[in-house]
Amino acid sequence: MANPSHLKYTEEHEWLDINGDSATVGITAYAAEKLGDVVYVELPKVGSSINAGTVVGEIESTKSVGELYAPASGTVVEVNDAVVASPELVNEDPFGAGWLIKISITDMPALLEADAYTALTGE
Repeated sequence: MANPSHLKYTEEHEWLDINGDSATVGITAYAAEKLGDVVYVELPKVGSSINAGTVVGEIESTKSVGELYAPASGTVVEVNDAVVASPELVNEDPFGAGWLIKISITDMPALLEADAYTALTGE
């Protein structure tokens, strides 16, 4: 699955769809594939303050447990309850219905463009 060019990426395999001072966040198809079948997703609560680079959630698969890192600092304004109820959405549609959280951004580190992320992963 190609990495959508309109998104920004982190080296920890999260993507951001930035719209003004807010962003939708998820994990990339590469990360979802490496994790395997996702069976459990733990997300931060709405209203939580998050800091870029810190662990804010957990994604558990049949093979391993992965951590969700905050790609930017800010406040969680929405969580995807559908993913909590049906974790397989992360594998089925990582760039769409499998999104994880929406944040109001207060500070954002440098992020990767799609081509740089593709070069990083080789996919």
